[in-house]
Amino acid sequence: MITNSPNIITYFSQALIKGIALPEKFTFPFFYEPHELTKIAVEELQCYLESQTDLDHNFGLKENQNGIVIGKMFGVLVVKDAEGKLGYLSAFSGKLADSNNHEKFVPPVFDMLMEDSFFLKEQYILNDINKQVIDIEEDESYLKLKKDYENLTTKSLQEIDAFKKQLKINKDDRKKQRKEQKSILSEQEYADLEAYLIRYSLHDKHQFNLVVNKWQQQLDDIKSELSIYEENIEALKKERREKSAALQQQLFENYVFLNKDKQEKSLYAIFSDTVFGKPPAAAGECATPKLLQYAFLHGHTPIAMAEFWWGAPPKSEIRKHKQFYPACTGKCKPILEHMLQGIELEQNPFLDNPGQDKKLEVVYEDDSFIVVNKPSGLLSVPGIAVQDSVYTRLQYLFGNIEPLIIHRLDMATSGLLVVAKTKEAHKDIQRQFIKRTVNKRYTALLSKVIEQEGGEITLPLRGDLDNRPSQLVCFEFGKKAVTHWKTIERKEDTTKVHFWPHTGRTHQLRMHAAHELGLNAPIVGDDLYGTASDRLYLHAAHLEFVHPVSKEALSFDVEEDF
Repeated sequence: MITNSPNIITYFSQALIKGIALPEKFTFPFFYEPHELTKIAVEELQCYLESQTDLDHNFGLKENQNGIVIGKMFGVLVVKDAEGKLGYLSAFSGKLADSNNHEKFVPPVFDMLMEDSFFLKEQYILNDINKQVIDIEEDESYLKLKKDYENLTTKSLQEIDAFKKQLKINKDDRKKQRKEQKSILSEQEYADLEAYLIRYSLHDKHQFNLVVNKWQQQLDDIKSELSIYEENIEALKKERREKSAALQQQLFENYVFLNKDKQEKSLYAIFSDTVFGKPPAAAGECATPKLLQYAFLHGHTPIAMAEFWWGAPPKSEIRKHKQFYPACTGKCKPILEHMLQGIELEQNPFLDNPGQDKKLEVVYEDDSFIVVNKPSGLLSVPGIAVQDSVYTRLQYLFGNIEPLIIHRLDMATSGLLVVAKTKEAHKDIQRQFIKRTVNKRYTALLSKVIEQEGGEITLPLRGDLDNRPSQLVCFEFGKKAVTHWKTIERKEDTTKVHFWPHTGRTHQLRMHAAHELGLNAPIVGDDLYGTASDRLYLHAAHLEFVHPVSKEALSFDVEEDF
């Protein structure tokens, strides 16, 4: 734990903050509207980032700059110092310009890169093991043996295959002789022929075994020499795995986090009771834990926090330059739950029910199913904290009939939802969804003007394990996701479009709209991939499927109210 760094608080100009009231409670870090004080702090920090020349880091904002483009998450923490003066601390996630320490920013919770650290010493040992492995793998004698073994294997297979073909010819010839001679030869002559053919067959098998054994012996001889090298390689790799695991464990124990009462808890202890069981990669390196750690170490009182992205976005995630973002859930939530103990937080908005007073409109109903117009803010099915949903409301409406959910809409999305009333209808309509014969059309309002008239987006998607429920574009492990779209209307700074999703991935339309390889225009009100507003401007406007009983083609439309 780093304790001896200088005080790097930046104090506010009194003229700038005059008349701004302090928040009554600390920021709920996973969903927040930045406080005015954090906005001022962020503006000052962003001005510094725009004008600074100290950091040799390529954020991807300048042309022809050397180095790999790496955008960064930055954070500010508004604090009161021990004397009651108001200021803010600044931090970045991970490393910046290949270093953990920079004058304007708080230090890491644990600096694994500091001189003579156990990490660097162990890393040196691991690097030496890596070099030994590479030296063996690139050894000329080893490579020659591998090549000889490969060539000999190919040659042996060719000869054995040719021998098998000859054996097949010989066998067919013996069969032919038996057939032709049976009616010509006497019984004794045929018996003599049969004995000869059997000896011939045994001779072939013996010769085949000799060939196989010959090649196997030669291969075994080379394999024996190869095994000396390969056993050394495997022993080194095993040693590397064991040392890496031990080093990782030591790191987990050295990342020790405080809370306001100076209670300590290691990274390992924090994550041991989570579903992860152990810390994910880079846990403890995010901005907000670093900021709180520094504040607690130096007697500062946390007032409010905010994080923002600076630079070009990563290829998989959706990150917009200068935009505010919440703390991540996978890596930060368990840590912050410890660090924020005893600090009164703003209301967790995930406990609110924004759909509570909104009406669920019935569009169509018969004995098999019901089609409803779900308002934005109402869950499709009950959540952990909020039970009110389309499902629970239909339970009340149906009485003794159990609503059978076929598909869902995000809580923030409005529009058409079909729910079955019988198992037969559920099975039939669900099959139509699986076979993708259901025609769905959504209307969305995008946050900028799109010049294209329409097209197809095919960005594969997967869940972000470190930041649920967010999704990632992933060309290696993502699932196929296809969306067709068409521009409907353009205004001064927005575009209304129609979306036709041909797959049903989580947040598919929101990701395809927001990602730079998609439309690069988040849907208005998208608090995950864009900027929050009064609602998410995404509406399921059209739904077509075949009636499960009458087999009649059905079509339903509910126009968006934006």
